Amino acid sequence: MKPARIDPPQAAHDDAEEGSPRTNASPRRGPGHSAPRGRTALRRLPVWAVGLAVTAVAVWVGFLADGTPAGPAAEDPGKFLVTVLDAVTFAGLLFVAASGFTLIFGLMRTVNMAHGSLFLLAAYLAIRVQEAMFGQSRNIEPAQVGVLDWLVPMLAGAGVAAVAGLAIQQLFLQWNEGQELRQALMTLALTVVLADQMLREFGGLAQTMVWPGAITHFFSVQGERYPVTRLFILGVAVLVGMLLWLWLTRTGMGTVIRAGVDDREMVRGLGINIKLVFAITFFVGSFLAGVGGVLGASFAGAAPGTDGNWLLNSLVVVIVGGLGSLRGAAAGSLLYGTVVAFSPAYLPSEYSYYVAFRIAQRVVVMADGQQVTAGTPAQVRGDPHVHRIYLGTEAPV
Repeated sequence: MKPARIDPPQAAHDDAEEGSPRTNASPRRGPGHSAPRGRTALRRLPVWAVGLAVTAVAVWVGFLADGTPAGPAAEDPGKFLVTVLDAVTFAGLLFVAASGFTLIFGLMRTVNMAHGSLFLLAAYLAIRVQEAMFGQSRNIEPAQVGVLDWLVPMLAGAGVAAVAGLAIQQLFLQWNEGQELRQALMTLALTVVLADQMLREFGGLAQTMVWPGAITHFFSVQGERYPVTRLFILGVAVLVGMLLWLWLTRTGMGTVIRAGVDDREMVRGLGINIKLVFAITFFVGSFLAGVGGVLGASFAGAAPGTDGNWLLNSLVVVIVGGLGSLRGAAAGSLLYGTVVAFSPAYLPSEYSYYVAFRIAQRVVVMADGQQVTAGTPAQVRGDPHVHRIYLGTEAPV
């Protein structure tokens, strides 16, 4: 005798029809209802308007940018190509620094405002280790520096930053899960303490990590000299992105991380130690912050205040690219890097920071790799889909 068929509960059927971004079901709505805001976010700005804006920018940069530092690209293609390379390579540095923040804040929903301090701490420690390896604190020439003379200090500085980040997570943050304001205040206090201690220990003067001599060369781009070191930064960023993507999408731990963010109790019920998994994730995110710090110290030096600047850069990348999205972080890095590189070159100086600020105002919210909504912070806060997915409640009236 065949067992009787048991239909699924109606509630589950209703949930599937609700149009949640976690399912592929299409919402069934009456004529009086509009489509979910997440699915129509890109329709707010018609395609023709985006194309018109891109065309206007291209015409301005190519032919009309007289009186700007770089001038029209048609008259000086060398400066244009250098600016493109600057944008892409700086985006690579942004991605390395922000990828750890993407793991911690965007994926785990843990607010760690000490991310910039870990960035600067790794930079200072790497510089100190490199100086100890050569037995001198200044006048280290790139010709003296081999690949290992740069790689070993980088691993040492990033490793200490990873251990420090793990200690912050274990001692302060894991006991305050879901309490974003408390996490932000605690880690901001730690940022102040760490900044004072680093100022006491390393001084207030800017310091630089010396690149290996093997990559301190230049090549010609339309008559303009360009450093190989910036291409090295881009290569590191590509490597980091590929490894992170493989880890999060092709390994069992990556699956557990994504499942634990969505439903921690379910993962615990399967017998998985979710605290250990999240601790490893925090360790990796802090290590990446350290790698970004060493790259930044080699690229532009390390000094008091660098931590705040790179915390802001990481926030902009994650917010623009979308919370919890590795591809979004890459896109946000590229967009922000393009604005930072092109604005001073092809806009009057009084407009460059305004453009960067307007880019930073746009917030994109992601869930399971799909866009939920986009807009200004006020629009995102009032979106019912954001409240339902991340807070489990309806939007306040």
